[in-house]
Amino acid sequence: MEIEIGRSKRARRVYAFDDIAIVPSRRTRDPEDVSVSWAIDAYQFSIPFLAAPMDSVVSPNTAIMMGQLGGVGVLDLEGLWTRYDDPEPLLAEIRDLPAHRATARMQEMYAEPIKPSLVTERLAQIRAAGVTVAGALSPQRTQELYETVVAAGVDLFVIRGTTVSAEHVSQNQEPLNLKKFIYELDVPVIVGGAATYTAALHLMRTGAAGVLVGFGGGAASTTRASLGIHAPMATAVADVAGARRDYMDESGGRYVHVIADGGLNTSGDIVKAIACGADAVMLGTALARATDAPGGGFHWGPEVHHSKLPRGMRVEVGALAPLETILYGPTPIADGTANLVGALRRSMATTGYSDLKEFQRVEVVVAPYRTN
Repeated sequence: MEIEIGRSKRARRVYAFDDIAIVPSRRTRDPEDVSVSWAIDAYQFSIPFLAAPMDSVVSPNTAIMMGQLGGVGVLDLEGLWTRYDDPEPLLAEIRDLPAHRATARMQEMYAEPIKPSLVTERLAQIRAAGVTVAGALSPQRTQELYETVVAAGVDLFVIRGTTVSAEHVSQNQEPLNLKKFIYELDVPVIVGGAATYTAALHLMRTGAAGVLVGFGGGAASTTRASLGIHAPMATAVADVAGARRDYMDESGGRYVHVIADGGLNTSGDIVKAIACGADAVMLGTALARATDAPGGGFHWGPEVHHSKLPRGMRVEVGALAPLETILYGPTPIADGTANLVGALRRSMATTGYSDLKEFQRVEVVVAPYRTN
């Protein structure tokens, strides 16, 4: 449905997670009979959650914890852990910085060069724990560091940016040829963000195993304020799921996983993302609230320390509970910020679905609801 903005401009009506709701069906199930397992390529996970590659969310230790709890932690290979031998004092400093100094000081910290030896060391630490090893680079750094990453033995390679295009155009440097890069790589590649049907379809044609859906929509992002760009996530996920369906027909059955990445603050948001067609979700703010997260109650993404145009802030999210409790409970907290897996199970059981693929067929209605 298009709406007239003015005589010269029309716009499509799109929806955020707050604008929609899930409708129960005639059947219900026991939550214990529901499967929330997820697999991508040869890797199996008991929960469809990826911890976002952000220094406030994932350290080598929390990546290991996330793997042991059934998900996957994606380490930011351009973060403090690959720039400093011991980043703990810097993480503590970030937590203590006054708001007016935070961005400038973080720009200084992240100006330290990335050390390939530390990339190897951090990935080796995760691998030694026996969990799935996942690391992320921006498109700009992928050409420079991917050989180091692959040699270190990464299982899942994530190329993550505010937006990633299969058709990046530059007069200043040779852009990353995603199709050639993915074809020559021996590991599954997850790439994004993408927020439209067309962008996602082009990324799927590169051979990516998964596409991240989102565009600067997290709590620590100011992309909408600074660039005027925003992608309401319910529509974005549904559009990319449509691209997956059409790509399956086009490719003769090749399935590309859709991973919602942004705007997932509560368990209800996670449930709605999967209902709109996501196979899994990448969580930032939701896991930054863990008492054992490296951010210590604060959260920030790579946009905050961009050297020329910061598009994010360090935000205080609070230290709520241990990571295991945030994922599995039990909890006395009733606002959707803890026992995320339990909430997903119960929602699926209440609507009568037994696994994630079935749950993507659940009825969804437009039902805007605001608490403020």
